[in-house]
Parts: sequence; C-alpha cells; structure tokens
Amino acid sequence: MTEPLRRSDTTALKIVFLLGFIQLSVSLLTNGFCLSFDEAIWHYIGRNWVRFGLIPYAGGVDNKSPLIFAIYGWSDYFFGVNYWFPRVLGTICQSIGIYYLYLIASQAGGKRRGIIAISLYGLSLMWRSTDGKWVSLTETYEMTLIIFSFYRFFKAEKRKDFLISGVFAGLAAGFRLSAFFPIVAIFIASIAKKKEATVAFCAGVLSAILILLALAFVAGIHIQDFFYYAFSDNFGSGSPTDHSFLWKLEQFTSQFFYSELILFYPALLAYFRIYKKWDTLTLWLFWTFIGIAIIGIYDRTHLKEILPAISLISASAIDYAIDRFKIPGRTIIIMLWIIFFPKLLEPIINLKKLWTNGLDQPGPSCQVPYTKPEDGSLKKLGYWVKSATHARDKVLVAGFGAQVQVYAERISPSVYFNVTQTRAAKERFFQDMRTNQPEIILVPRFPEYNQQVDQDIRFYVDDLISKKYFFTDCRYGYAMYHIKPVHDK
Repeated sequence: MTEPLRRSDTTALKIVFLLGFIQLSVSLLTNGFCLSFDEAIWHYIGRNWVRFGLIPYAGGVDNKSPLIFAIYGWSDYFFGVNYWFPRVLGTICQSIGIYYLYLIASQAGGKRRGIIAISLYGLSLMWRSTDGKWVSLTETYEMTLIIFSFYRFFKAEKRKDFLISGVFAGLAAGFRLSAFFPIVAIFIASIAKKKEATVAFCAGVLSAILILLALAFVAGIHIQDFFYYAFSDNFGSGSPTDHSFLWKLEQFTSQFFYSELILFYPALLAYFRIYKKWDTLTLWLFWTFIGIAIIGIYDRTHLKEILPAISLISASAIDYAIDRFKIPGRTIIIMLWIIFFPKLLEPIINLKKLWTNGLDQPGPSCQVPYTKPEDGSLKKLGYWVKSATHARDKVLVAGFGAQVQVYAERISPSVYFNVTQTRAAKERFFQDMRTNQPEIILVPRFPEYNQQVDQDIRFYVDDLISKKYFFTDCRYGYAMYHIKPVHDK
C-alpha cells in the first residue's frame, strides 16, 4: 500500500478544479439560465429579509434554514436577481468538501485511494439521479461541513480536535436538520475512543447550535417559528411528506435501484465482505440512510447526503482490489471516470440554444391547449409583471409561482407566497388575503394548476376574482386580474 500523504497533493487539486469546472458547466448552462423553483423561494425570502427587513417566516415561509435565505439575500443585495452567484458559491463550497474527502481517504489508505474517492464522489454529485445541476442547495453546505467534521474526527489527537469536529457538525445541522443523523454516527464512534472525546464532540455540537440560535434571536427570528416551519410543519396532512406508502415505495425503488446509484453497490458489497465489521464509515452510511428513510420522500437531492460515505467505502474496496489482483491503478481510475461521468445533455442543448439565440423563442401562449411554461418563460413572465405593476403593488401568483414572484420583484400579500397545503398554511393564507388584498392576481390556465392545488384554495381565489377583480391580459399560460376601482366594487 502507498504511504499516506503528509502535504497537499497537486494531482488531487487538479482533479478538484476539474470537477469544479464540470460542475459549473452543468449548473450554469441549465434551467433556462434562471433561478430554479427552490432557488426562487429562497431568493424571495432572502431578498425580503435583506432588502426590506422582513425576517424569515414573517416575510415568507419555507421549510429551510435562515442560513440559506441569508446567502440568497446577500446575493440579491450585491448582484440583484441572479441565478449564477449561489451556484458559483455552492460549487466553491462543494469543491472544498471534495478536497477534504480526499484528505480523509488518503490519510487512511494513501494517495491512490484518495484519488479514487474524490473521483467517485465528485462525479456522482453531478448525476441526474442526485439532481447534479443543483449545487446551490442546502445539502451542499451541509455535506461540506459534515465532511470537515469527519476529517477532524479521524485525525483527532487532542480534546480540541473533537471539539472542532463537533462545532462543524453543529453548523451543518444549522443548514439541514438531517445532519443530526451523521452526527449520531460520530457520537457512537467517539464512545469507542474515550469519554473525553465524546464530551468534547457533544460540547462542540451544542456550542455551534447555541451560537446559531443566538444569532437568530438577535436577527429577530422567533425560534419557535424556525422549529415549526423547518420541522413539525413538514409532517402530517398536506405537508411535503404526505404521501401514500405505495408512492414512497415507488420513490425508494426508483432512487436506489433504477438510478446510477447502483454503480456503487458492487464495491459496497465487496467492502462488507472484505472487512466484515461496523466501522465509522459504515456508521456514517447507515445513519445517513436512516435519515433519508425517516423523511421518506426519497428526493434526488437527498441522495447527495449518502455520497461521501459510500464513496469512501467504495474507494477502500476498489483500492484493496487493485493491490489484491495487481491491477494497474491508473487504468481503474480512467475506467471509473468513464463509468461514473454524468450523462447530462441539458448543458449541451442550452449551449446550442445560447449560440443560436434559441432562448429568445416565445413561450406557451394563452390558447388551447394550455401548456405549463418552462422556467425560462416564467422568468420572462416575472419581468412582464414587473413592467405592468408599480413597485409597491402586491402581487399574488396563484399556485406554485415562486419564480414569477421573484423575477417580478413584487411582494406577495401572504407569507405563503408559494402554495403550502397544510391546514395551518391554508388558514394563514386565507387570513392574509382577507386583510391584505393584492393589486394583481395571476392564475394559471394550464391543467397542472387544477391537479396540484387543492380545491378550496382554487375556489377561494376564483371567488375573490369574481367579486373584486377584472381580467386584463394573459401571457405564458397565466391570466392577469387587476383589482377593481373602489366605485366598481
């Protein structure tokens, strides 16, 4: 076996930069060159926070951490409504995580194992089955912090090392509560070391969480709101996890057996056969999987969370096989790059559209059959709404209209600017609409609106329009209604 490295390795850094370049190509040449659905939600809340002083959960509701809202808020402050800065920042953060994964693997088994690990991890992050084009999500920041936490844990010799490991793990939980599952893995592994290690690690986690809570308190964010919207409101009727067992089973099967993830399984099985024990890496993988299963929707982006552990495990098995069977390591690494390289056509197609001005093609019209507009058309619709309204006008985009809302740069009359269909969310939406009616309402005409938005919400909006609004225009499959003058009501 090759000796573990004692200094930065230029080959690894070159690979990290190459992976970062590929990631930027994937993320920037995609999605109509505009904010995605989730990005638009966070940008809207972040903008309201930084630009207008409307703190999260009072100026807009989503089930994410204020940390991600802050990133998008400052992105808007410095660059206006844009999609590129969060993705560039996410790529930089992800690249740091890739490099520290290399350090974990190389310290355990040498340079070659490190190269194999970051090849597997960096390429699998860009798969379609892991939503590879979305590098600006909370998982990116969570996983980089978790990787660094494990890195400090693996090389820990003194109490302060375990403390630092805990601090970074706690910061990871600040981005996503699901980080508590790999935190459990480190906690269990620390017990096998010594009592001081466990105490120091737990103290680090607690310290980071208390600091984040203190910052939230200073910012005016109500802690009970954070836990309600980020945790408890995500379970129950109408919540993101409200799906049948059959639906969840289909999602599980699709993500774990009909995706590129199966490429890891031979090496994963070989690892268990070779080492036949539960170690820190297997604990990391196991507890992360438990977290994904408890959430239960098996979203593509959630798979990113298991990639660090499964990449390290697979790299160990592959590195063992190279030595055991005297296989040329360079050949194996080249083969892994060919097999694991992301099969994404969208960046190539969009680059062609950009070259041929194909992005300027008109979006769906307001004629039968109505079709749901693409993200690029929603961006144009937002610009159209902005030009047709005043800066202080409140605008309601019925349904899942976050992208229109964010590019219109108008504030919604409700904190639920994007449909959330729990009972409490509906009650708050109706209350906000009664006390804070918008100047403009946009209603989709495409069938997905009726299929995805509950009947009571649709009926309420239709009834309000029939009484107090009049039709003015239609663009990109959305009908626009202005509020009637006072003497017409």
